[in-house]
Amino acid sequence: MPSRSTVSAAPFQPSRRSLLAGAAAGAAAGAALVGVSDAPRARAAESKKGGADRHVHYTSWSGTDLVFGPFDRTLDYTDPHATAGTPVTYEVATWTSPVVTPGFGLTELVASWNAATPGGSWVEVRVRGTSAGTTTKDYVLGRWAAEDPADGGGIHRTSVAGQGDTVATVFTDTLATRTGYSLTDWQLEVRLLRPRGTSDTPSVSVVGAMASALPDAKKVPRSPNGPACGTTLDVPTYSQEVHVGHYPQWDNGGEAWCSPTSTSMVVAYWGAGPTPSETAWVDPPVDAQVDFTARNVFDYTYDGAGNWPFNTAYAATRADLRGFVTRLRTLTEAEAFIAAGIPLVVSVSFKKGELTGAGYGTNGHLMVVVGFTPSGDVVCNDPASHLVASDDQVRVVYDREEFENVWVPHSGGIVYVIRPADRPLPPAPAHEPNW
Repeated sequence: MPSRSTVSAAPFQPSRRSLLAGAAAGAAAGAALVGVSDAPRARAAESKKGGADRHVHYTSWSGTDLVFGPFDRTLDYTDPHATAGTPVTYEVATWTSPVVTPGFGLTELVASWNAATPGGSWVEVRVRGTSAGTTTKDYVLGRWAAEDPADGGGIHRTSVAGQGDTVATVFTDTLATRTGYSLTDWQLEVRLLRPRGTSDTPSVSVVGAMASALPDAKKVPRSPNGPACGTTLDVPTYSQEVHVGHYPQWDNGGEAWCSPTSTSMVVAYWGAGPTPSETAWVDPPVDAQVDFTARNVFDYTYDGAGNWPFNTAYAATRADLRGFVTRLRTLTEAEAFIAAGIPLVVSVSFKKGELTGAGYGTNGHLMVVVGFTPSGDVVCNDPASHLVASDDQVRVVYDREEFENVWVPHSGGIVYVIRPADRPLPPAPAHEPNW
């Protein structure tokens, strides 16, 4: 994820996001850190107590299952990141999902969506659930527009801070229940908002959510080799280090841009990257698609480019791509995607030395799994590889067992799945399908 980080002898200058990480940031004290701003969510995943089972369940809706009502009410919204700070009146249309009962008491949930927001329109995603027989309040999981106001968009896309109550809170994009609480079910509400009196009508083509309840396991066994051993996908390599100091208004590039760098690699793999005219504003223009992606995934409250569903929502604005966020249980499940020709963006964290060959430590980082060696080790495009500002350093091979243990127990196995709409997903597990 995005970060403020130390490299080599540079003094650690924590951002306000890394200060939120608290204990998680301290776990890697003294190491070179990359991606510390992902730590609150990594910590939330690790802290959940539970049984031996790793429960993950994903549900989504599209087509005729995703039909919105009329724009039959209005609300006033003041963009907290707009200079003017004046309220705008919006017309609102709403879709509410069926109640989903995953069959376990969920402790975390991440929603993701694919949408279009022409003109001044935008979308808002909410979730509610049942805890101990009582329906919770609505928690906002994102207010999203494809473009910034400077590019003609309606609002600055943003997560919503300060939503915590007795039952749960929201860490940027992740609903996390408080200790001792869980939800037996969940329900999404999606709102379409357009400026009153305009025809700027947003649309949502897919929306879904991943619910999970994870064991408090510090280590997982090496998973069996799967169907992708010996397969490596030809995903282009981009280094986040090339962008150090780029665009302070979007978190200053470099260590902060592992998520958009990873997303841009996958989008480019599918031939859906921005055109030269779209990136003409980027200066310097080296790997300009990374700067373009960082701008278009940036969360103005999180103050970073690592909001998970904002990255997949951005990818779904490119050509005919689709994207969602889920958790996988093992690298064997990840191999099913590689065998289907679909690279995965994964969220990891580790102390320096825990992942042989990385050359750094991290409290939260994104990289791309692009393949597996014949023996089952993991082939990655690591945008922070060796902390060297060179695209030639990005392709690396990591030990399978080490990699699995810096991914599954730490972020809970988070992945971005980005693919063309006509590229089939591999068959999902029959029990608790997680895609």
